[in-house]
Order: sequence, then structure tokens, then C-alpha cells
Amino acid sequence: MPDPILVFVEQRDGKIKRPSLEAVSEASRLAKASGTSVSAAIVGSDVQALAADIGKAGAEKVYVIDDPRFKRYAAEGYAKAVVEAMRRAGATRLFLAATAMGKDLAPTIAGLTGSAVATDCTELKLDGDRLIGRRPVCAGKLFADVAFKKSPGIYTLRPNVFPQSRDGSATPAVETLRLEASDADSRSPVKDVVATAAGKVELTEASIVVSAGRGLSAPEHFKMRDELAAVLGAAVGASRAVVDAGWRPHAEQVGQTGKTVSPNLYIAIAVSGAIQHLAGMSSSKVIVAINKDADAPIFKIANYGIVGDAFEVVPALTEELKRVLHH
Repeated sequence: MPDPILVFVEQRDGKIKRPSLEAVSEASRLAKASGTSVSAAIVGSDVQALAADIGKAGAEKVYVIDDPRFKRYAAEGYAKAVVEAMRRAGATRLFLAATAMGKDLAPTIAGLTGSAVATDCTELKLDGDRLIGRRPVCAGKLFADVAFKKSPGIYTLRPNVFPQSRDGSATPAVETLRLEASDADSRSPVKDVVATAAGKVELTEASIVVSAGRGLSAPEHFKMRDELAAVLGAAVGASRAVVDAGWRPHAEQVGQTGKTVSPNLYIAIAVSGAIQHLAGMSSSKVIVAINKDADAPIFKIANYGIVGDAFEVVPALTEELKRVLHH
């Protein structure tokens, strides 16, 4: 029988993060194709009730590590909890969403298990009993196929790339795991959390992203980006140039040295399309570019392009979308 799969399911404030459910769904698809099993592990405080939703995404069994000491994330304690779940499940493959937490937790688990990590996978495929992860390299210009010579194999999956399935009739088996006090404690606990503003869409998980670049000329002009994003219910992004200039915070930066996004719709306003920016958004399903320079590199990957002055195009587009969407 092929190797079982375990998925780490991330939750924040009692809510499961959607990229984790996408990872569970992909694990379920691969498990069905290879005739193996898929289970999940969730770590936190007061998270027992979340097991049912994980089952609907495709997990046959959910390991719950529920402890007040896990109320806030700490890599060492969470990693020990996940490793224990892997041991109980007999899993030799671990999936995590490539979120900020997943990117931090995966190498910590790898250190405990003596394994390695295939990071930011955009495709997973079976080759016999081998599971191959495809991931972008060289700023997204090439793809590398990665497989493991020994187990466990750890894979992080890029958000918004893998479809999420839901089976309303699925009821997973639930097992509660208890860790020793020393395993639940952490040498570097999180002391403070800066929460996303209420109503603000998380950039890496958004289905629509509206980004803007240096072509907007001044920080005060980003108001029109924000107005368009508000109409669409979108997250906002920015190019590295405007972040380096101090116009926008680094949390909004999209690109090789910022955040990687894969929304259904990416709108780039006055973004030239430098290679480091393209590395962070080229996997978007539909890309719309607005730029007055017809030769801007962004148009080479855009599905739709508008050659024109953003100060004329964006306000007109915003008003038209208001009319159509709120009619």
C-alpha cells in the first residue's frame, strides 16, 4: 500500500485557513488515486469542533492536539505535535499550506525528522509509488520536479492553486492526542500578534488582488487602487519599487522578495512587470494589466491589457464596476 498522507491544518482564532483545506482536498485526490489514506492534524486551543469541517474537505481521520499552551503559534511546540500525529498515522508524506505559518513550520518539522522540504509546490503528481512535486525556480521562469529518496517527504502547497472540494456527508474519525508538558512548551513563544484589520482581505489567500506600482507617481494616488479593490472585495498589493520608496508597507509587496499570490484575478495598475514582481504573481489565473507603456513587460503575461493612463482608466473602471456589481 502506498505511503499514507498527513495534512497539517492551520487555524487562526478558531477558523480554519482556506489554503489548508485546499491541501486536504489535494491529499484526498492523490490518496484515492493511489489507494492510500489521508488524515489531518490540527493544533491549537479549543479546536476540537473544527474536525468536522476538515473531514468535509476529504480527511478520513483528524488528529486533534488541543491544549491551552497552543493558543498562540510557536514553531517548536507545533512541530512536535505534528510529528506525533505523523507517528500515530504512520504517515510518510506531510502536506502544509505555503502560508507564513506553513513556511516556518515545515523546516522545523524537517529538522526533527531528518527530512527535507519541497517548497511552494504548484502541482503534485504520482509516478508509480513516488509523489513528485513541481515548484517554480529561477524567479518563476523554470519549474523543477522534486521527489524524495527517503521518507518522510514534506511538501508545502501554494495557496489558491489547488481546488478545494467539499463532501457534506463525510464524517471523519477523530482522535485526541496528548503531548508531554515539555513537548507543548516552547523556547520562543509568540508574545504578540498584529492582526489584519477587520474586513481586510489577506493578500496571499485572496481570490482577487489589485496591485499598483511606481507609475502612480505618489503615495496619495494609491487611493484609487484601494477604491477599485473595495468595489471588487479584493486584497491590495504593491510593487517593490513603491515599498522601497516607503509609499506602501512591506506587507503589501508582491514579488520574489515579497509575497507570492495566485488569485483568480490579478489587476496590475501602473506596474511595469519586473521579473521579481512577475515571480510573485505569474501563477494568477487571469491577469489584467493597465499601463500607458505599450512595451511594458507585464503585457507579455497579461490575459487582458489596457494601454492607457491609469489616472483615466482606473476611475472609469471603478465607476463601471460599481454600476454593474451593485445594480
